Amino acid sequence: MARNCSVAAALQVIGEQWALLALREVFMGVRRFDAIQEATGAPRAVLVRRLRTLVEAGVLELHDYREPGSRTRQEYRLTEVGRELQPVITALMQWGDKHLAGPGGPPLSVLHADCGAPVRAVLCCADGHQLADTGWEISPVVNRQNPSGAIPSGASLKQ
Repeated sequence: MARNCSVAAALQVIGEQWALLALREVFMGVRRFDAIQEATGAPRAVLVRRLRTLVEAGVLELHDYREPGSRTRQEYRLTEVGRELQPVITALMQWGDKHLAGPGGPPLSVLHADCGAPVRAVLCCADGHQLADTGWEISPVVNRQNPSGAIPSGASLKQ
């Protein structure tokens, strides 16, 4: 029996390499399919499936645009649900910068637009206290509506 796990459910939507890389690009302002494909190197058919999953889950949405003299096309934009993944993408980048960056250092910096300081992901409790690496624990929550612990089929992030 599968454990009722939010991490496993989230990975069903964003856990594949090309999905995360596509999200990285959209966060950096790349919105068009061809540009996302070029930036990620994802195979076309795979990227189509990953972007469709992100749209169906409510992480991205399609918007029409039209350049003068061209037909109407679509671009990908983050939804509110998608924008909530910014700390996740930042934390992954931060971890990669710390543990996997080559001798030249990290390839990108995320800077606060107002002051120019580097942005970093941190863990805080609900009262705003920043947590040390060992200052937290994970506790199971009893869910009376789903006592089996199974992940509901067809779960979606759409609200």
